[in-house]
Amino acid sequence: MPIFTYTARTVQGEIRSATLEAASRDEVVAQLRRQKLTVIKVEQPPKVKLSGSIPMRDIVIFTRQFSTMINSGLPLVQSLDILSKQSENPTLQAVTRQVVFDVESGYTVADALAKHPNAFTELYVNMVAAGEAGGILDTILMRLATFMEKNDALVRKVKGAMLYPGVIMSVAGGAIAILLIVVIPTFQNMFSSVGLALPLPTRIVIALSAFLKGYWWALLVAGFVGVQAFRRYYATSRGQLVIDGLLLRAPILGDVLRKSAVSRFTRTLGTLLSSGVSILDGLEITAKTAGNRVVSDAILASRSSIAGGDTISAPLQKSKVFPPMVISMIAVGEQTGGLDEMLAKIADFYDEEVDAAVSGLLSLLEPVMIVFLGVVVGGMVVAMYLPIFDMINTVGA
Repeated sequence: MPIFTYTARTVQGEIRSATLEAASRDEVVAQLRRQKLTVIKVEQPPKVKLSGSIPMRDIVIFTRQFSTMINSGLPLVQSLDILSKQSENPTLQAVTRQVVFDVESGYTVADALAKHPNAFTELYVNMVAAGEAGGILDTILMRLATFMEKNDALVRKVKGAMLYPGVIMSVAGGAIAILLIVVIPTFQNMFSSVGLALPLPTRIVIALSAFLKGYWWALLVAGFVGVQAFRRYYATSRGQLVIDGLLLRAPILGDVLRKSAVSRFTRTLGTLLSSGVSILDGLEITAKTAGNRVVSDAILASRSSIAGGDTISAPLQKSKVFPPMVISMIAVGEQTGGLDEMLAKIADFYDEEVDAAVSGLLSLLEPVMIVFLGVVVGGMVVAMYLPIFDMINTVGA
């Protein structure tokens, strides 16, 4: 049954607001009257229509504006109501309206946000809860917005580094397919009419062309099956561990992923600790947002170590995921009691390291891709011109 929120006045004149589960609004009114309450308002929570995604940029703007309004002295409900009306994203508007309703019904802001995990992450909710408990919600929200901006920039850098070779390989694949399907058969017909013996490279290219024309559907099926098999394997615990481990050990790209993982871990944990979240909860949340199973397992091992009275740095060192410098700085932060500040310094340093690693990766990929295209496409062209050279030599002789 639907849940309604009501505001009513008691016989003594006190205002009471709460929620009530009933089949309809009339039934709510009837129940309140039986309790000798004077009904002031009965509302049903708005239905949230998640018809689209919410970009990170919209959440960042929402968070900054929310922080500014609270810092200016506006009440929570009024601030959220304003945000629900001025947001340009329809999905975020609907979510914010639901949050307004829940806060009016007696929920904390964190509990109201927790109902919408597609919009607000567990990290977001925990930081808001810490801000509410400490009476510094505006400060926490501003810190959260800064964290999300930096984290989003880091993710875009890594994705951009991996997108570039993907685009180049797609263009190269399209060019090769056009050559094999359209151009090569023309040469093949010409060679067949002459009846000239073909060199081995030419026969290989013609065979590839015939296979692609005759069995292109088999390649599509094999590609689809391969992708599905990869997804199923990666969905298993063993698959995640193996593939994420291979990615971290991959030449050049592994260095980018490792540095981005270190930056995300230190930035997330540092932000949580400085916001008042306990270190055990912070490590658990950080492990869920690590983005790599190997890194996540190392963080969870650190959490178990802390729970047993040990340090964070020892399990991180055993994992061999984090560089020695990071381990040493975390150990110093634990000893001095300034772990959150030390983590922030590590994150700032590794943000710059990720920039340098991505730039190095892109500068290396460009010549590699050019050489690859030159060898493959150029090799096919040369293979098709070899018989023509033989024909010229035969005619000249």
